[in-house]
Amino acid sequence: MDSKSKEFLYKYLNNASPTGFESSGQEIWLDYMKPHIDSYITDTYGSVAGIINPESEYKVVIEAHADEISWFVNYITEEGYIYVIRNGGSDHQIAPSKRVNIHTKKGIVKGVFGWPAIHVRKDKEEAPSLKNIFIDVGAESKDEVLEMGIHVGSVITFEDELTELNGKFLCGRALDNRIGGFMIAEVARRIKENGIKLPFGLYVVNAVQEEIGLRGAEMMAHRIAPDVAIVTDVCHDTQSPMYNKKTSGDNKAGGGPVLSYGPAIQNNLRDMIIDVAEKNDIPFQRLALSRATGTDTDAFAYSRDGVASALISLPLKYMHTTVETASLADIENVINLIYNTVITIQDRQDFRYIK
Repeated sequence: MDSKSKEFLYKYLNNASPTGFESSGQEIWLDYMKPHIDSYITDTYGSVAGIINPESEYKVVIEAHADEISWFVNYITEEGYIYVIRNGGSDHQIAPSKRVNIHTKKGIVKGVFGWPAIHVRKDKEEAPSLKNIFIDVGAESKDEVLEMGIHVGSVITFEDELTELNGKFLCGRALDNRIGGFMIAEVARRIKENGIKLPFGLYVVNAVQEEIGLRGAEMMAHRIAPDVAIVTDVCHDTQSPMYNKKTSGDNKAGGGPVLSYGPAIQNNLRDMIIDVAEKNDIPFQRLALSRATGTDTDAFAYSRDGVASALISLPLKYMHTTVETASLADIENVINLIYNTVITIQDRQDFRYIK
């Protein structure tokens, strides 16, 4: 990873991009993309697609989602404490003692998820839940909270930022899935810098609102009407404690990109990706998915009259926490696999099973 890539990586991932409020992160992403694309489109809710060869009829999408899980202010007590509801799949059990940023029109207000001391919980342990976690912003009344610019509906993100572990792993909040936005941007950059002339239109899509139901991808799939979609997201590393490989599969951070099997995955496209991996000595792993993938792959696969879609996942430790952890080698291998797959696809390539 060169200095330009690393600077973008840290700037983009450290920026808050909660579901429904992704625009600042999208601007960072688009600024990095502009030298490597011919044009771009945006939509009403903030999804962005950088385009190479916009005049082409045959369209290939590579896609990630831009949003991160977060919280909403739901209730402010007369004493100045704040109760929350989820924005996406936020985990109430990790909240106590976390530092937070509350995003207001007056700027960011700092706060903490408070929690009673262990001394007063000895007789009756009470687990964190949405009913009892709360935020303290140093106010002594509801009026003081309101004066800070905080109100019901204000969005809240955790404060944690990126760091590296042992020179091998990247660790922080919101790798799910802004790391995907980083990886597809690097693919576009390499296509441009290597002078690759694609025989089709490539749409590099960074979609919003995946965490609450694939909404941004649905809108972009309808608008672009692609012929092929290669989606990248994260999946679970199942090697760390408390995972059950019998139910969650056997995938490892550091073991390479994960290729999925499931109804939404177009088999011919996935098998082509496997062939590309083998020819380029890119390690990969496999994962079986029952019914839906739970990623933006589903939104593209089932749009229009069906779009040939596949999922290339980055194995991730501790998903939906503030210490999401991914292998730097895996990140590079996902970029290489998407890049080599894109330059292998032929103009008007027909992935149908029956012709």
